[in-house]
Amino acid sequence: MSETLLQGVRVVELAGEPAALGGRILADLGAQVVKVEPPGGDPLRGAPPFQGARRDAEASLRFAAWNAGKESLVCEAGDPRLAALLAGADVVLDTPGWPGVLSLAPERAPQAVWVRVTPFGLAGPRADWRASDLGVLAASGNMYATGFPDSPVRCTEPSGYAHVGPDVAFSALAGLASGRPQVVDLSMQETVMVANMTGAGKFPRTRNRGRRGGAQVGRTREIWRCRDGYVSFGLRGGRARVPSLRIIEGMLEEEGLATPAWSGRDWERYDPDELSDADLRLLEEPVAALFARHTMLELFEKACETNLMLASANSPREIYASAQAAAREMFSKLGDLDGFPQRICLVASADDEVEPIRVRAPAPRLGAGSWPAWEPRRPGARRGRGPAFEGLKLVEFGAGAAGPIAARYFAEHGATVVKVESKSRPEFLRMMAAKSPEGLEGSPIFDALNAGKRSVAINLKHPDGVLVAKRLIAWADAVLENFAPKAMRGFGLDYETLAAEKPDLVMISTCLYGQTGPHRNYPGFGGQGSALSGFNYLTGWPDGEPIGPFGTITDSLAPRFAAAALAAGLHYRRRTGRGVYFDLSQVEVAQFALSPWLLDFANNGAIGSRMGNRSPRAVPHGAFPCRGEDRWVAIAAWSDAEWERLARLVGLADPSLARLEARLARVDEIEAALARFTRERSREEVAKALQAQGIEAVPVLDFGDLFEDDAQLRARGHFQVFPHAVLGESHYERNGFRLSDAPGGYPGPSPTLGQHTREVLRELLGLKEAEVARLEKAGAIE
Repeated sequence: MSETLLQGVRVVELAGEPAALGGRILADLGAQVVKVEPPGGDPLRGAPPFQGARRDAEASLRFAAWNAGKESLVCEAGDPRLAALLAGADVVLDTPGWPGVLSLAPERAPQAVWVRVTPFGLAGPRADWRASDLGVLAASGNMYATGFPDSPVRCTEPSGYAHVGPDVAFSALAGLASGRPQVVDLSMQETVMVANMTGAGKFPRTRNRGRRGGAQVGRTREIWRCRDGYVSFGLRGGRARVPSLRIIEGMLEEEGLATPAWSGRDWERYDPDELSDADLRLLEEPVAALFARHTMLELFEKACETNLMLASANSPREIYASAQAAAREMFSKLGDLDGFPQRICLVASADDEVEPIRVRAPAPRLGAGSWPAWEPRRPGARRGRGPAFEGLKLVEFGAGAAGPIAARYFAEHGATVVKVESKSRPEFLRMMAAKSPEGLEGSPIFDALNAGKRSVAINLKHPDGVLVAKRLIAWADAVLENFAPKAMRGFGLDYETLAAEKPDLVMISTCLYGQTGPHRNYPGFGGQGSALSGFNYLTGWPDGEPIGPFGTITDSLAPRFAAAALAAGLHYRRRTGRGVYFDLSQVEVAQFALSPWLLDFANNGAIGSRMGNRSPRAVPHGAFPCRGEDRWVAIAAWSDAEWERLARLVGLADPSLARLEARLARVDEIEAALARFTRERSREEVAKALQAQGIEAVPVLDFGDLFEDDAQLRARGHFQVFPHAVLGESHYERNGFRLSDAPGGYPGPSPTLGQHTREVLRELLGLKEAEVARLEKAGAIE
């Protein structure tokens, strides 16, 4: 009989919007999630977009997206039935202080893993500050680095909550893996900060405070206009981009647009940083002319045909029309809603005993659930006092960001993570620093993403190298890989082959488009993922071109889902003794995170577009200039009462603006008046005054501010410092949550290439020195 991954796991959700996605993920993974709402319901039930003209408690598409698969109960905090429910819970999710939802003490369920989600964490100088997605992005450095030089901007569809949701799910599963009750303290600020990948932690080395380049990445254009929209294509250099540059050169020649700047250039040696601005413009001009002749679909079809790293900046129309989405059955009808995003990834097992990961029911009607007769849970047997994943053995194959970030979660919480690399074919993140004084060891981004791991250098092109990799996998509990779909099968290291010898293996493959479907071999990085999934389309100003949230969002978002899926697979293995395989598409999980936006199109025909920093739910809602150079503060008033206090404080009192509808109609006027107030004051002065009145106001921080001046991060021990073997003192950013009864933190810095090869082969695999020497001489290890 088949089972879900989280069969038997009971979750009580008290949480508001920031953690709702986390509950949905746990439900899709197979947990029973009971949502407890106060009389009147979760405020998210009143959030747009809505289904058609309805405005009732069941019409919110945002609520429908994040609460599918759950049950709904309604009660007050003192209801005696709630005590029995909490006593039977394995996991409790809450958002203490979030308006309109129940806020209880963890002592109400002392046997459970209690995940507490707040803007800045449960302790520290800003623990009581208010912040929504807007304020969290402001506090993370991400907003400062996104937008155009004249102003910062956030993604219209909340990308902060998109990052928090899978971390809620992973942290709950980490707590369960510890075997002990836990109170999980999840800071949204820290969670979104690490999405910057190198930002604040590498500030002492890079001195980069963040730079808003609009449609540019670095010195070259990334977003280009075409006949009916926009496409993403990077003119950046590097080995992985050489084939694409040659394809563009051929297209220019075919269409009579070739110029001396393009024809005959040695793309292997091309480095945009070595060219003048004038020379870069000579490269860009013919490309702009080429793209302007074609539609998004024409260019994307060419990309799929030739493996050109170009992506259309998709709206919902293109996403739903995708042949890849159709082949993988990403969308289907759920209840009375069309086009519902079905799942976070595909799952399989060697014995076909695991149920699919999928949404199991529409979002519940308010209070329609039945109170379950749960037996009280007792705390599991203590397994020492170590980290949550102590004893777990994980092998990581691949390159780039998505795989390494997912594996880093486990390294931070006690797992032994062995990263398989190659000296003859170093991964591209190391190659980005090949010209630095430190060579392959000088990459800030590689250093940031690989803290606490061990590196072995194996030649997978050598048959004995493959045998060494198989011995490493036999030693491991889990494998994570993010190669292109054909690579692991080419090495003989695909799941089917490995599971035949190790049926309890837990393995995840994560690439841009997944392992199946007509576009599975399409190559790309996070820039292409941001475009294909819709995040580019949603970031920017209504009258301007789309741009991407800083950090090529799929590179930072997809690993969170991968880590949560892998943690669920490990839970399944502990319970059943069986293995499982995950196929995760980075584009699909990014689209999953944009479910409300997609549902609005599928059910209303509406294409929600870029709104800058505005919101249909609050006025004001934006970033306002403050005293000093490029200093800003994010401000939002979420209720009429908050607006009244804000208006009184800043001198905007006007009875005709008492209601949100009136403020939406006069938003330009309100923003101009508020900007006059903030421009005369420092961002800290404005934030302190407004927070004292219970109004969201958060300084828009840059990476230098976060590293040098953020007292909240210091209080939470966000940065760990280790001496790197080549780089010297290096700062590593922790992820956003802490467990109360399981220590976390990286065991050391990132590894140098092949630093632990001999140690791993001798100590973990038990090879004799003579065998290690033979493998080295044969070229199987490097």
